Amino acid sequence: MGKFKELVKYLKAFDVVVIAFYIILSVLQVIYRDRIETWLIWTLVNLFIIVIGFILAYMESNHNNEFWNAVHYWYIVPVVLITFKELYFMIKPIRIFDHDQMFIAIDRWMFGTNPTHLLSQISTPVLTEILQIVYGMFYLLPILLGLFLLRKKRYVAMDFAVFILVYGFYLSYLGYFIWPGIGPRFTLHNFDTINQDLPGLFLTNFLRELVNSGESIPAGTINPAAVVQRDIFPSGHTMITLIVMYLSVRLKSRSKYFFVPIGTLLILSTVYLWYHYVIDLIGGLLFMIFTLWSGRYIFNWWRRKVGKPEFEYGKY
Repeated sequence: MGKFKELVKYLKAFDVVVIAFYIILSVLQVIYRDRIETWLIWTLVNLFIIVIGFILAYMESNHNNEFWNAVHYWYIVPVVLITFKELYFMIKPIRIFDHDQMFIAIDRWMFGTNPTHLLSQISTPVLTEILQIVYGMFYLLPILLGLFLLRKKRYVAMDFAVFILVYGFYLSYLGYFIWPGIGPRFTLHNFDTINQDLPGLFLTNFLRELVNSGESIPAGTINPAAVVQRDIFPSGHTMITLIVMYLSVRLKSRSKYFFVPIGTLLILSTVYLWYHYVIDLIGGLLFMIFTLWSGRYIFNWWRRKVGKPEFEYGKY
């Protein structure tokens, strides 16, 4: 037990949230094993990633060099993507019914009509092309923020940013469990004719196909609405992009001049391109506020537990 406690002290706050979330997912896998065909495979994957988290934390602490520092930070990227795909095999079997009709009703109550139909009135191939490209940059934005911080050797700020971002991703994933939905491109528009109804120029169709493949509906999928990933509320694109924008400003990084305009376009693109309802964006904003508020307390609690000074925005 003493050795285990010593090993735990090597963990960074983002390791703790990864391990905690994978324990939660593993418990759900076991509880619903009669519904989830791949429960054993994913439980073993979860255990493997937990072990990797401990190993990388130990290696960085005992071999304090740039290689292990980098590996420890960047293992989070594939972990977030793997977790997203694990949810694909869990949400539909566990949460049978989608909530799209509720989201549609809320949007219509706020706007008197469907916001995606309103934005369609101003759509042009040029605007569609630009927004589809920006939408495709979503996962790149957190990575770029990390690169900007590491370039300046702001390691404590990097620890905080990685923690807040992975914590935010996982909170949004919990939202998908509670309020599953598929989005307006299936419910309010014809998914099969989207390339004709909302055309771009050169890259739009290709980028749409990449997004579709990432959500388990590559070209030729029969009844894509039935098998697409349930991942619309809260809008993770809105939530994480707002976090990146906020951190770039609060951490006084010059990258804010890039993230603020690009992030604004990205958030607009989520509704314009028919991926999200407006209520999803509002949910993303509320989840973002909760993430930043609660995340700072959790991050500093762990810093105190391992004998490190608390994080302050202006200090690091």
